[in-house]
Amino acid sequence: MKNNNSNINLQFILTEREGQYFDRKSARIDAKEVAKHISAFANASGGTLVIGMEDKGDLTGFADLGLAKLDKLKMVPFDFLKFSPRIKTELIDIVNTKAKDDVILIYHIEPSVKRVIRTTSDDVFLRIGDKSKKLTHEEITSLEYNKGERHIEEEIVDRSSMLDVDEELLAEYRNVVKTNLSNREVLEARGMLVDGKLTLAGILLFCKNPLKFYPNSRLRFLRYEGTKAKTGERLNLTKDINIDGPIPRIIEKSREAISAHLRDLQTLGKDGKFKIVSEYPEFAWLEGVVNALTHRDYSLRGEHIKVIMYDDRLEILSPGKLPNIVDIDNMRYTRYSRNPVIARILSEFGWVKELNEGVKRIYEEMEIFFLKPPKYTEPNNNSVLLQLENNYFMRQIRGNEHLQKILTEGLWRDLSSDEKEIIYYLYKEGNITTGKASKLLGRSPGFSRKLLIRLESLKILIWKGSSSQDPTQYYELNINNA
Repeated sequence: MKNNNSNINLQFILTEREGQYFDRKSARIDAKEVAKHISAFANASGGTLVIGMEDKGDLTGFADLGLAKLDKLKMVPFDFLKFSPRIKTELIDIVNTKAKDDVILIYHIEPSVKRVIRTTSDDVFLRIGDKSKKLTHEEITSLEYNKGERHIEEEIVDRSSMLDVDEELLAEYRNVVKTNLSNREVLEARGMLVDGKLTLAGILLFCKNPLKFYPNSRLRFLRYEGTKAKTGERLNLTKDINIDGPIPRIIEKSREAISAHLRDLQTLGKDGKFKIVSEYPEFAWLEGVVNALTHRDYSLRGEHIKVIMYDDRLEILSPGKLPNIVDIDNMRYTRYSRNPVIARILSEFGWVKELNEGVKRIYEEMEIFFLKPPKYTEPNNNSVLLQLENNYFMRQIRGNEHLQKILTEGLWRDLSSDEKEIIYYLYKEGNITTGKASKLLGRSPGFSRKLLIRLESLKILIWKGSSSQDPTQYYELNINNA
């Protein structure tokens, strides 16, 4: 009975962890329950469903149940779904736990691009991590609306061919998934090569030069001196790096570029000893970059991903609002991929985490570093912004007990961005005049003077001069003990 052309390895079936793309069920499962899981995989990112195995991995097969049960389950996509997704079934010979010759049934389920897959009971399920979740009416409506957003990565790219493929990178992928299929067969099996042409997912993931076909398939890293971007004579952009190539290479290059610009800080550990740590946990910002590359809306061809670093924060801006049933409030525990092919390949590479583990770990890592929780927003309802704040300045002032008592965390939060800009400048430069403040902020001398006076009234600054008419008067941080 064995399908000798099987693209799946028995060792993989035995050892693979159940998750977003893989599940195993006993052959005793009811046909309607199989339909539920097929619906869930098809409505999400696709996947593999194995029938004839117990949860602990025992091969029990169909021998004790008879061929009638096997035949019934093979017909599930047609008998228990209102519309069958693109699905391939195969049988693999096994010796079951009772030492009998037997088979297991495997469904290879592709994501349904243009329609919601419903059971004959009119229920809709979605694969979220290792569960098949039944959707509410509102969630089904949202899923129907968003199905149109998922076709973009499956678009066939004219003028593309196997000659555009980065064979070294594809060889790395083939090694990761442990397959003997050729480069062409791998791309075809994952739906990234159709009639000799690459799809957009194939271009973004494995093309030597994706910019040739998709000019904004890049990431731009910007580093600004200070806490906000300035222009003209006050331009404070210190680094502008464009990073391009296939997505796995962009991830690697971004990791190097961003790491090179992070500051090391000294902090007191739980053991009472000082240690050196980065100003942000690597997992937090790297996961933010990976999520942006994985889930951005590639139909917005006029935009690219930006990673912007300021003195006090790191921002990752991704084109396109959050996809489908994901929103700002539920994103820590809800998973849905706008680009299921890209998400699956990066998951197999080890970059994308399952069960929405990545977003949850960003929160956890920031907490471990004693930093504020990450902040997600949707600027103009057409992009996703992740903001990570450091406490670099607050760490620095801890060296001065007097200033620490004045400039508390609460007061710091209440200061305006202009006031913080002045304090940053003073910490580095030592003193400031009204003229320097006006030039620094791009504001009028009158506005800048009022700002300095207010900071003096809060006892953050000290005024130095002989009179209000003294041309040499200036301000400095109040770092002296009272």
